[in-house]
Amino acid sequence: MEYLSYLSEQFPRIKDASIEHLVMTAVVVTAAIVVAVPLGIYLTRRREWVAIVFGIVNGIQTIPSLALLGFMIPIFGLGYLPAVVALFCYALLPILRNTVAGIEGVDKGIKEAAQGMGMNERQILLRVELPLAMSAIMAGIRTSTIIIVGWATLAAYIGGGGLGRLIMAGMAMGREQLILAGAFPAACIALALDAILGWLEGRMAVPGRK
Repeated sequence: MEYLSYLSEQFPRIKDASIEHLVMTAVVVTAAIVVAVPLGIYLTRRREWVAIVFGIVNGIQTIPSLALLGFMIPIFGLGYLPAVVALFCYALLPILRNTVAGIEGVDKGIKEAAQGMGMNERQILLRVELPLAMSAIMAGIRTSTIIIVGWATLAAYIGGGGLGRLIMAGMAMGREQLILAGAFPAACIALALDAILGWLEGRMAVPGRK
């Protein structure tokens, strides 16, 4: 009850931080979709680039999150922009990997049938490959979104805002309630987005395709 009372008192602060957190997540994931989906499509057509691109993207994933945020400071300074750029780098891999896997997983017989119907490469991509791969792409977007919701709490270390500000303030003052005021809404946001994107993923699944 004491914690609920504290949450009620801090609600305006928690609400503002939660909105910042959601906006940051939306910006990062949207940018990652805009880059990773077209890049994934390109890689299915230019296989010679797959090892190079995935080597770079996978390499970024091995960099500790706080270290990557720190690397952004000399380039972009402190604040929102370096946090978004760093998180964008982490958001790419799940979407890129699932886009490539989804398109490559389309049955060759289906594509050959589409060619036999007179479709060109662009039409096959838009009418056959992307619709059949959409469930896999959505699964990558879902994974990326949940990752970014969690890691966005670290953005506060370089002045990026979000719920991480409350967590940092709570740690600095030794106040467990303030830490929970940042951590609990972040967990709720992650669960809510996971449920919404999971529902969308299910809606986009092609019946009978595993």
